[in-house]
Amino acid sequence: QVQLVESGGGLVQAGGSLRLSCAASGRTFSSYAVGWFRQAPGKEREFVAAISRSGASTYYADSVKGRFTISRDNAGITVYLQVDSLKPEDTAVYYCAAKISPYINSPSGYPYWGQGTQVTVSS
Repeated sequence: QVQLVESGGGLVQAGGSLRLSCAASGRTFSSYAVGWFRQAPGKEREFVAAISRSGASTYYADSVKGRFTISRDNAGITVYLQVDSLKPEDTAVYYCAAKISPYINSPSGYPYWGQGTQVTVSS
């Protein structure tokens, strides 16, 4: 089992940037594909981005393509989500999740989740 902890959220003005981190403990994080999701108030949780176990492949929701970048460090301990050109509609709690399955273009099948980090974008 792997435990996930997100950090890096905060309050930022529209057009600003943040770097979200997802740190893992427990089993080797490099054995898992990792995804980022978000949930805005009153809305369902939605998929944002995912990265393969090796880091060689990534997949993004259309709403964030070109603005968000997912990456993972070589030590296999942390996965990052660089969020640029933020918009008020990006305001949400952002969660990272992990799965053994290699199919990162599927938003399902994530058994391990962090507690989330709040991102608030002011206009």
